[in-house]
Order: sequence, then structure tokens, then C-alpha cells
Amino acid sequence: MDNTPSSNTGTPGWDALNAALGALYPGQAPKHFGTAVPHTLGGQDPLDGISVYWAPSPRPHWHYVTYGFSELYDKQSDDPADSGYGFELTFRAAATPRQGADDAPPVWPMHLLQNLARYVFGTGNVLEAGHHLDANGPIALETDTVLRHLALVEDPQLPARDTANGRVRFLQVVGLGEQEMAAVRRWSTQGVLAVLEPAMPLWVTDLGRGDLLDDPALAAQVEAGSAREGSTTGTLFVETLGWEQDGDVVELVLGAGQVPGLLELLPLRLGHGRTLTLMDRERAWRFETGAADAVQVGPEQAHCRLAPASLRALLDHLRAQRGVYPLPGGWLRVRVEPTELRDAQGQVIRTLG
Repeated sequence: MDNTPSSNTGTPGWDALNAALGALYPGQAPKHFGTAVPHTLGGQDPLDGISVYWAPSPRPHWHYVTYGFSELYDKQSDDPADSGYGFELTFRAAATPRQGADDAPPVWPMHLLQNLARYVFGTGNVLEAGHHLDANGPIALETDTVLRHLALVEDPQLPARDTANGRVRFLQVVGLGEQEMAAVRRWSTQGVLAVLEPAMPLWVTDLGRGDLLDDPALAAQVEAGSAREGSTTGTLFVETLGWEQDGDVVELVLGAGQVPGLLELLPLRLGHGRTLTLMDRERAWRFETGAADAVQVGPEQAHCRLAPASLRALLDHLRAQRGVYPLPGGWLRVRVEPTELRDAQGQVIRTLG
């Protein structure tokens, strides 16, 4: 199947992606799925298309590669170093025992990749290796898979490539379970995936698998890495974030759903001399540790330094329940509000706190 666009304009970026995939899968014609109405003309799907390749090893799987995060046609941006956003996404989905190279690949990974594209195009946030996201449900809708999280890593078979439009990296999306994602937050995406790779070669995503950290040996390796190195998760993206200042007292407002993650990461970041930032679409609150307590707040940025005793008090007393939790001395208090979990239609299905 030809995956070259029908266009009178130049396609140097598209050709470069084809060359990279052609070297990995010589002689194989990909199954290419284009977008009927381009995003630039009001279409729903930001990507120009997705190519899918059949890979028989290390276990049979489908290898999906996006076309559209990078500049596929003539150069438009002013950035000579990167092509477009500077990356394309890949995904490896395990084949079922009855599937082969001539079969149609599953559609759900394409929906997943288009949803990630909507996030990037809608927010302008550039994805990087090491990033991780909560899928807010099964990564394949209407399935009972335990995989509800996504992590990004450099595709192990597609190195970064220089093109006429700039550099393009290939970032592989990997589906993870709850324990696995908690481990990523406590340590690092690369560290956890390196531990899991022998049980998940090439990080092929299998909807039917269980959480690999149910294996005590793998769990012990991950915990040892976290204790040794701390956490590389420097930013938590949250839905509820605000603050108010009343004289010398600052009140930080959080959602109950994000409190467990905060309590988990604070000692693994501040305990290793690192900062931790909470961020929503408009504001950012940064924690760090120091000899004395201090807090500075502005309309969009806040900086909070916790002395060791205050950090310990926050860890000991803050709970994922509605209420107000003051720190010793009264200079800072945390107000926790309920978090509403919603389904794909926006309906509230559960309230935390």
C-alpha cells in the first residue's frame, strides 16, 4: 500500500519517515491510514496519517508510526533544528494468536495516537521521552485491560533522524498498569521500563497482560532503583490547583485525587535535593526544601520552601479527604476539595474525597 501523499507540493519530511521505516522493514508495504479531512481544513484528526507495519518478533505485533507531528511537506516553521514538534509517535500492539501480516491491524491504537495528537496540537505541549500520562480509563475503550496509563520512551529500533526540515525523534508510547505507573512516578520512566523490558521485549503493549510488578523480583528491582536515585518526576499536572493569601497565611487548594501522588513524590524529590512542581493550564506551584520555611505567591507562579520539620508534618497529616490541613506555625495550610472522575461523555462516575 502506498503511503506517499497525493500532493503537488514537496514531501521531504514524509519521504524521510518512509526511508526510516523502509530501512527497518525492507520490502514491506505498510498499511497506511490517511485522514479524510486535514486538520488544517477543520478535520477532527490532527495527524495526516498513520502507517502500520507487521513485525513477527520478538513476538508478533503491529508497529504503528504517526505522520504529522513533524513537518511532512515544505518547511514552514522558523526553527531550523527541529521538524515541526520534533518527533513522531510510535506504538507496538501485540497481535492475537490468529492474526498475521495479511490481516487488518487493530483500530484502537490509531484512536489512541490521534487523541494524543489532539492534546499536543490543542495545548502546544511537546512530548518527550520520559513523559507519562494518565489515560483516565482503559487505553482501549470498552475493554477490561489493566493498562490505564501511558509512558514515552525512545523507540528502540528507530533512532532520531535528520531531515531536510530538521531533526525528528521517534517516541514510542507504552501502555502501563497502576503499579507500573506508580513505580514510574517514584523512580523514572526509563528505569522502570528497563526493568520490565525482559518481560516485555521492545515494550510491546499487550491489552491482555496483568501488571508486571505483581512479580516480587521485578518489584524489588524497581524499589531499589527508586530508593537509590529518587524520582525524576519533577512536575505533576493536576486539574485542581489554586492559592489565596490572607495576611501572612497562604492557603493552597488541591483536589483529593492528586494528594496521594503529592505525598508519594515529595520525599522522593525534596529528599534528594530536587524540586516538585504542581501545574495546571494556568498556574504552577513549586515545592523545594531548605533550612527555613518560606512562601511567595503571584497570580500564576508560587514558590514554597519547606524546612525538614514542615515537610515531615505535611507528609504525616495531609490526607486525600475534604478538609483544611494547616502546617505548624500557621503560615501555610492546604485545603483539599473533592475530585470528580468523569467518563468519556463527561458524566461524573465517582467522587474522591
